[in-house]
Amino acid sequence: MENSYLSKFIGHFKTVHHHRKLVRQMCFKCGMYYQGLVHDLSKYSFEEFFIQVKYYEGFRSPITHEKALTGHSKAWLHHKGRNKHHWEYWIDRQNKNEQLYVFPMPYRYMLESVIDRISASKTYKKDEYTDANPYDFFINSIEYNSIHPITRKQISDYLLYLKENGEEKALAYYKSQYKIHKNDEYFNL
Repeated sequence: MENSYLSKFIGHFKTVHHHRKLVRQMCFKCGMYYQGLVHDLSKYSFEEFFIQVKYYEGFRSPITHEKALTGHSKAWLHHKGRNKHHWEYWIDRQNKNEQLYVFPMPYRYMLESVIDRISASKTYKKDEYTDANPYDFFINSIEYNSIHPITRKQISDYLLYLKENGEEKALAYYKSQYKIHKNDEYFNL
């Protein structure tokens, strides 16, 4: 019964709901109300939800599991194209030579990405979570080399601030910076 479809369905639903709740709470503390409400709604779509139920394990993202088994993730391809808080959303082909260009993320999506990383770490680490986990995972991940240098530095700095100062101070700092930079964009969308 442990690995039945129903138990995976319920487990994945609870995981997504818990993660979104944490993101919503932190976004609200930073003054990012709209982003807190709409964060990751695509995870409930048919294209993402039912694929992720199939690969649900409970201790890591089903996307990671799907990639490990198949080499790619259909759910991830759908998700990253609809959620601006993922740096992969900000990649485009710029010329006839098909050269990839990685744009820096506008500030509000960068901050949502930071909050998403904190919430994902809390969701999957559970009682083992520390404020160092999001920073350590980011620095040690392969994506660290592919992200735009401006965005990489911002995310790294914000997660390091969390690691060194704790969540309460970090969220207060993020809120103060959001008030200043919420409309900052690096190019016209």
